Amino acid sequence: MPRGGRQKEEVSLQMDRFGVILAGGGGTRFWPLSRAQKPKQLLNLTGRDCMVNETAARLAPLTGRDNLFIVTGAPLQAAMERATAGKVPAANILCEPAPRGTAACIGYAAMKLKARYGDGVMIVVPSDAYVRDEEGFLQALSVAADAAERQDCPVLLGVEPTFPATGYGYVRCGGRQGALRKVLRFTEKPSEEVAAEYVRSGEYLWNCGIFVWKISVALQKLREFLPDVYAGLEKMAASFGTPDEERVCGEIYPSLQNISVDYGVMEKAQDILAVKGSFGWSDVGSWDALDVIYGSDEQGNVSVGDVAAADCGNCVLFSSGRTLAVFGVRDLVVAETPDAVIVCPKERAQDVKKMVEYLRKTGREGLL
Repeated sequence: MPRGGRQKEEVSLQMDRFGVILAGGGGTRFWPLSRAQKPKQLLNLTGRDCMVNETAARLAPLTGRDNLFIVTGAPLQAAMERATAGKVPAANILCEPAPRGTAACIGYAAMKLKARYGDGVMIVVPSDAYVRDEEGFLQALSVAADAAERQDCPVLLGVEPTFPATGYGYVRCGGRQGALRKVLRFTEKPSEEVAAEYVRSGEYLWNCGIFVWKISVALQKLREFLPDVYAGLEKMAASFGTPDEERVCGEIYPSLQNISVDYGVMEKAQDILAVKGSFGWSDVGSWDALDVIYGSDEQGNVSVGDVAAADCGNCVLFSSGRTLAVFGVRDLVVAETPDAVIVCPKERAQDVKKMVEYLRKTGREGLL
């Protein structure tokens, strides 16, 4: 759509935009629903579609379907292709040879995009977040993409905090430039007391892991702050499209530094801008976050599926098929699947991953 007065000239100068969906995580906090071959990003938590497809549909109006890319782990390639068939071109599913953190992952995607298209605006998003107001999300993301195109700096999409969350990272912002704010500091997962002060101050946004920058800027930042990672990616890029690509990438990528883009790049860069958004975002990181999607009843219960709850309060109750009858309990997560059930205190929903570790240690890999 034309933007501004000199419409034809602006449209002709607009860079291509690419959506890069990071989909390599395991999502173990949703066990037993999430499994190794069906992690959180492949789950249908909303009743509409799996989370990676909802993410792709959210980006498509800004990028177009053919410019959507997914980066996932090699073990998930076949499952990802099946789940996203008709939604994302199979040729646009990029597979990491090994899990090496988001810095290497984003760099790998940037090198692939550079090899195919040269430069453009790269919109990097997690695959497994929930957004209630998709129009508001798209508007904020469009502002970020416009800014990234005009300026040679990273632009992140931040979310106005609605409560003192201790499981999210925060971004402190300073002076404004229209809809943009200068990022002053990153803070990871503060205490509840500190988080409450952040919310009261009005200076902080939740860091939802959405970064927008030119392909060239992303690679320049990697070269500046993670030169060894960049050097490895550059060697890999030299093999793209050759018979040696799989071998070269398989040898180099696992040796790259395992570090997030937040720690490796964003916390070191001094020129990051932020766009503030309020669009009902949640990372839906564990069972206790399902109330964001489904709401709760008068007793504070979140019920999904065939659930019969009597004299219960503040529970998350999930049935994948069988009737789940729950009576006389408080503050629990109870989730049923065909071959496993989990029951845990709601306040420890974030620790379900420890149960997964325990099952692995006790030889029950078949349930994972």
